[in-house]
Amino acid sequence: MIPACPLSALPRGEAVRVDADVPIAVFHTEDGEVFAIDDTCTHQDASLADGWLEGCEVECPLHASRFNLRTGAVDAPPAKRPVRTHQVHVEDDMVYVTLSEEEPNLPPGVSAGSAGAAP
Repeated sequence: MIPACPLSALPRGEAVRVDADVPIAVFHTEDGEVFAIDDTCTHQDASLADGWLEGCEVECPLHASRFNLRTGAVDAPPAKRPVRTHQVHVEDDMVYVTLSEEEPNLPPGVSAGSAGAAP
């Protein structure tokens, strides 16, 4: 488990990026749910934590692909592949993420360790 952040430091409707081999985005929805997905859009190298949260979906800030936070499924193109989802556990105000064992769906030209890196 990776400690992500205190829940009290993550306002509803906001996200935080957690550095890992493949960066993780942790979202706190307006309904109070907490989700974690890979932070890198599967279409092009963009941080989903910088996107727009609406309900249980995040819209990529680069080309407006939308991803379902529960399933990782793509809900709007141009992305075609889902993002990985990760288990979230909140204990004593701390958000913990258990990383998925699935392979990440990274965009072309991006590898683990370089995802979300500044050009």
